[in-house]
Amino acid sequence: MAYAYKPELLAPFLALPQGDKIQAEYVWVDGDGGLRSKTTTVAKKVTDIGSLRIWDFDGSSTNQAPGHDSDVYLRPAAIFKDPFRGGDNILVMAECYNNDGTPNKTNYRHHAKKVMDLAKDHVPWFGIEQEYTLFDVDGAPYGWPKGGFPGPQGPYYCGAGAGKVFARDLIEAHYRACLYAGINISGINAEVMPSQWEYQVGPCEGISMGDHLWMSRYLLIRIAEQWGVKVSFHPKPLQGDWNGAGCHTNYSTKEMREPGGMKHIEAAIEKLSKKHNEHIAVYGEDNDLRLTGRHETGHIGSFSSGVANRGASIRIPRAVAAQGFGYMEDRRPASNIDPYRVTGIIIETTLLSD
Repeated sequence: MAYAYKPELLAPFLALPQGDKIQAEYVWVDGDGGLRSKTTTVAKKVTDIGSLRIWDFDGSSTNQAPGHDSDVYLRPAAIFKDPFRGGDNILVMAECYNNDGTPNKTNYRHHAKKVMDLAKDHVPWFGIEQEYTLFDVDGAPYGWPKGGFPGPQGPYYCGAGAGKVFARDLIEAHYRACLYAGINISGINAEVMPSQWEYQVGPCEGISMGDHLWMSRYLLIRIAEQWGVKVSFHPKPLQGDWNGAGCHTNYSTKEMREPGGMKHIEAAIEKLSKKHNEHIAVYGEDNDLRLTGRHETGHIGSFSSGVANRGASIRIPRAVAAQGFGYMEDRRPASNIDPYRVTGIIIETTLLSD
């Protein structure tokens, strides 16, 4: 029997006063690209990230350290409001460091922050479209007929109505939780494959893109846990004539957003074309299963760009081409990317290389 969350039993306890103490949930990325968390009690309301302590955990249990030297340290990086506990309780996005002070092998934020600092005068903005798929606890896509398949793709994208949309209650809960937490979520929609959804985060400047996206994922999997639903960020969760899942990454600089910015967009695309393989290497595991040249993707083996072309590596929105400035969309990143790696390499290629 599947575990059933019991909000009616929890509610009276969450309503109890907690004195002047605050619960701080530290969230971090583990050695397999998943998310972990644990909670500490803080003596007073947190108004500054510097007042939070550096904490530690057993890295040998998260594939981040060997058993004989297992302590990994959590350094607070960003604070969000906690939608699960409410009040002054907080969620803390934390970076992982080894005991010698070096960033852990899984800590891609450290390098991305250096890159963002070097490029800060260009005021880089990002917006990421996070696609994901929902599965039942038995491993079947959520809401699909047991042992069978729904009708072909067509009516599900931005759909409405029974049989076309699945788990809208879960999705609405996630949207509101992100808004409460202070995540810059900018929209949601049902995707092309049934039981697949997308939400958008951004625009976020620099390193905050990775912080907001990782925390939004944490909220999603925590809320889905309460529904008894599994979240998959795999780029091709089901073989066959079904769309994969991506993390389209929209990008602009101050120069691109101003009149005449198209020449800066075109210059950036030219630089990206020369580093296609380097980008693909950090654009998500199993991305080759998704980037086939079908189902609204470009082929993983070649670089392309075009106006309003959803089969290209880089898409320039038609409105941007018409007005001559704005942003571009990198359609190559898979749904399971580390956003610190993707935003970091985009900055390195377009702003910090010749």
